[in-house]
Amino acid sequence: MELKEKNGYSYIDEGEGQTFLLLHGLFGALSNWEKVVSKFSKHYRIIIPMLPIYTLPLKKSGVEGIAKFVTEFVNAFELSNMIVMGNSLGGHVGLAYIIQHPEKVDKLILTGSSGLFENSMGGSFPRIQSYDYVKEKVGYTFYDPDTVSEEYVQEVYQTFKSPQKTLRLIAIARSAQRNNMAEQLPEIKAPVLLIWGLNDTITPPAVAHEFNKLIPNSTLEFIDYCCHAPMMEQPDRFNEILETYLLGKKHVSI
Repeated sequence: MELKEKNGYSYIDEGEGQTFLLLHGLFGALSNWEKVVSKFSKHYRIIIPMLPIYTLPLKKSGVEGIAKFVTEFVNAFELSNMIVMGNSLGGHVGLAYIIQHPEKVDKLILTGSSGLFENSMGGSFPRIQSYDYVKEKVGYTFYDPDTVSEEYVQEVYQTFKSPQKTLRLIAIARSAQRNNMAEQLPEIKAPVLLIWGLNDTITPPAVAHEFNKLIPNSTLEFIDYCCHAPMMEQPDRFNEILETYLLGKKHVSI
């Protein structure tokens, strides 16, 4: 995937067709969506903005600040009739966006989304002096900790060595925990697909059921042997569910 730069934004833009906007999580990266892009860029224009997790002013580091960034990004690129998909914090931002701009969103897909309840990093932020502790906590987000590459763990570890980045991460995580959207979810009119890891420890399955109950036109699918980032840990099954939902392919069975 080619990282593009325009109007001060960094983003991926692959394929043609209806716009498919992908939003990564707090510790996410554009590469988290690589398998989704590979499969669905044949049918859609897939756009992945690099969210300003580490660059927003500290006072604006939160769900609302990132949702405002997404609004400005969408307006700058004159996007409309979008399918919006978000993982973890990205799902929360997608929810905040659709509440504010329902006319822009055709469908919403959430996977391991915050917005109701979450255990951030398994309940605590890592001690930056301990690489092993960071590795353990990052592994906590996957059913199989071996899914996590040493490169990714090292990237997270280096992030926590920066006091400014750590402050922003903490501010955003606390904002996500405060920003409970239970009362707003019934307002969503667009179709919503929930794809959840059955072994998710960050946003447990009960959270997925609660989203399903509160969002009127929602469909819930679980993936077994899978934790908080299904599109990374079980990409083939994730894409199968997504393809069934979007393109009307063969029946999905758990």
